Amino acid sequence: MPLPHLTALRFFEAAAQTGSFVKAAEQLHVTHGAVSRQIRQLERALGVELFERRNRAVFLNAAGRSLHAVTSSVFAQLEEAVHRLQASHNDTLVVSCEPTLAMKWLIPRLPAFQQAHPGIQLHLLAAGGPIDLVRSGVDVALRRNDFPWGNGVYAQKVCDEWVGPVCRANPAAPQATAQATLGNATLLHSASRPKAWPTWSRLTGVPLEGHARLDYEHFYLCLQAATAGLGVAMASFLMVQDEWRNGQWQAPYGFVRDGSGYYLLSAEPLTQPEGKRERFWQWLVAEMAACPAPAHGHTHT
Repeated sequence: MPLPHLTALRFFEAAAQTGSFVKAAEQLHVTHGAVSRQIRQLERALGVELFERRNRAVFLNAAGRSLHAVTSSVFAQLEEAVHRLQASHNDTLVVSCEPTLAMKWLIPRLPAFQQAHPGIQLHLLAAGGPIDLVRSGVDVALRRNDFPWGNGVYAQKVCDEWVGPVCRANPAAPQATAQATLGNATLLHSASRPKAWPTWSRLTGVPLEGHARLDYEHFYLCLQAATAGLGVAMASFLMVQDEWRNGQWQAPYGFVRDGSGYYLLSAEPLTQPEGKRERFWQWLVAEMAACPAPAHGHTHT
């Protein structure tokens, strides 16, 4: 028996994925009737029904679930193949980066990348956490290794993470001691890095009991709150080094490695000679190496 038409299988995949002919029609930019007709044609061609139809709702039956297990894999592979073919003939590099790192470190340095690699057009997306590198259309993702990225992902380490408490510099007391700075300060906590302060306390032996705290949803909001003088934030050195060096920030305890690191992730090997991914990775490593974190206990004055 010849295979059913690819269009019918595509319509089936959309309906199976969404669980709705209406939503499948919206996804495919066709009418509800067109989806229904294609599904009926597919069922007639196969000689079996694929959906249970109850009260205007549709549900995959056993035959439908069996077919969907195959079509979902096939169409995912097709999407991946198309993406790779397009990427191989495209000088645009799509980079996903954690939002705070993108704003505070990467974006200020992108002119240097463009100058070094004028033939690559970089498109930056701000996002954090897990990412489907195939379906998202992202070429590389810069992430901290605080989640498992699973199999099928190529990862190259970029640098270690260094962390330390930071607060707005006090012009009246530029050499304030660490104890005076943290002694009665409000500690700013981030929901996106809930273990930041406890981890630092464990690494340095500095107790945190008795401090007031303010909680923010994102890491970047903690830094903004510290800039406003609301307290002391636990910061990544990468994200505060420019302000630290020009004297806007105080880092009374310096910075220490917290055991995590930043990695560049890709669905393809990053070491392909002269490839756009490889060139971005090499540039990134060089830029990171050019700004090593200060040793533990070193403060800016």
